[in-house]
Amino acid sequence: MYDDDNWNSVTGAELEGFLSQIDPIDGKYKVANDTTAVVWRSLPFYDRVVLVRVKDPSWTPKNLYIYYLTVDGNLYRLNGTSPPIHEVNALAPIKVTEENVLEYLRFFCFFVRGEEGPFLITEDIDDPDLPKDMDDKTRSVVAGTAREATYEGKNEQAYFLCDGVVFYSNALFIAKFAVQPTGMIEMLDDEPIAVDLPSKVDVPIA
Repeated sequence: MYDDDNWNSVTGAELEGFLSQIDPIDGKYKVANDTTAVVWRSLPFYDRVVLVRVKDPSWTPKNLYIYYLTVDGNLYRLNGTSPPIHEVNALAPIKVTEENVLEYLRFFCFFVRGEEGPFLITEDIDDPDLPKDMDDKTRSVVAGTAREATYEGKNEQAYFLCDGVVFYSNALFIAKFAVQPTGMIEMLDDEPIAVDLPSKVDVPIA
């Protein structure tokens, strides 16, 4: 998620202070000043909240990244459930607009997970969060299906309506969403495109 250059490194005393606050993460993931990388970035739908990403080479699985939202020095661990996001949305408060609603949709669907993982909004075959082990056939199915998520206007309740391709577990489907100004998201409809694919989305956050 957010595989781009908009991250800022946390170093020195700031890193030390942050790590002492979170160690050990979830009571099991150890962090250390010399091995743990911590980076942060702003998000367009919040004014005073940053997203923090933590990574250490000693963790299992190797592709585990751990994320927090920070508000006024308080940390909210993004653990795959919706309460931390809704809490921050109420506090911050969230500001969903026509310009940032798709960014929020990608964020929410990545961090609020079902039993099988994230609801990955799939827009590009080169997305690094797609399964690494796709065979040629699966890859061509995903490449032929992936397309940019779209904002479709508001309904009579002033909810933002969006539409996108979702890769969840080992299935692809087209989904319609209603995003409320408070940050609540409802999936209105989903239409399977391909199921029982031989590859699964695997991007652990907990």
